[in-house]
Amino acid sequence: MMGAGKTTIGRELARRCDMRFVDCDHEIEARTGVKIPTIFEIEGEEGFRRRETQVIDELTRVKGVVIATGGGAVLDPANRAMLAERGVIVYLNVPPQVLWERTRNDRNRPLLQVPNPREHIATLYRQRDPLYREIADIIVDGGRGNPGGTVRQIQKALETCEK
Repeated sequence: MMGAGKTTIGRELARRCDMRFVDCDHEIEARTGVKIPTIFEIEGEEGFRRRETQVIDELTRVKGVVIATGGGAVLDPANRAMLAERGVIVYLNVPPQVLWERTRNDRNRPLLQVPNPREHIATLYRQRDPLYREIADIIVDGGRGNPGGTVRQIQKALETCEK
């Protein structure tokens, strides 16, 4: 989910594992030369999701990379299949209230530009949580502690993960 810490945790995990880190949203922005809200404005969510699937397809074929997907990537069954088949999936499970606190002042998130963003986050969480769990190899409860502790939890889980 947006605000779960995917970029912060992913970047630190990649550093500790001596791997490359890629944030899918940042990759899309680099390729298009515009910010995500501009893509949503011009192409809508459907256009953005097409671009997201293309980037996920390419990045999941690369070895030695930690990828942070956008929170809505799991909505597409093709994305879920690519992610599940090609990598170890970590779900950063953060309660909706914490997600709201982390994102409420961020005007760069198109899906939060709605009349009641707090309720929208809760709705997105209810919709997406089962999909994240469906493909997750590792589930880490987030929202508490510091990023370093979360990364240590993931590293410990990766030691026992068979994939």
